[in-house]
Amino acid sequence: MKEEKFFAIISRMKYINRWGLMRNTITENISEHSLETAFIAHVLALYRNVRFGGNVDPERCAVLAMYHDVTEIITGDLPTPVKYYNAEIRSEYDKVEKMAEEQMLSYLPDDLREYYRPLLGHTDDERELWELVKAADKLSALIKCVEERQMGNSDFTDAEKSTLESVHEMNIPEAEEFLKEFMPAYSGTLDKQAK
Repeated sequence: MKEEKFFAIISRMKYINRWGLMRNTITENISEHSLETAFIAHVLALYRNVRFGGNVDPERCAVLAMYHDVTEIITGDLPTPVKYYNAEIRSEYDKVEKMAEEQMLSYLPDDLREYYRPLLGHTDDERELWELVKAADKLSALIKCVEERQMGNSDFTDAEKSTLESVHEMNIPEAEEFLKEFMPAYSGTLDKQAK
């Protein structure tokens, strides 16, 4: 039987740190970020169904979020200001991400690849779920900014402001619900949160 590498490579997510251009009080790797994003994506999908009359699969949304940054094992975490500096860089980075996606898929047995393809690349038929994953991704980044600022790290002040603005600009009601209901607790201490 052929030795497959997919999950051994996935386990390396814990070695890819985020926020490479920022001074971090606590480092965050893409494994930690992906799990937090999955938790948030799940509740955003529940919001859509329960409060906004939607009909999406919260568990599928969470799984998409778990895998949303897997290609960064190959590409690394390119900082947002670099990735979106201009259209040409963004276009070239999209090509690199697509090649990384294909490389990751090549680490799977042939009979499983097509099941993982939609997890690694955005598909039109799951566009609604990917929209929620993108919002969850931004909310996870916002949480990181808030936590860093609370620890006295002013390097994240501008990032917090611009990330919050980008969440609002997405115009996703479920993200606004998360901001209202859950974000205030991130400013509290453990003692306050546990009460």
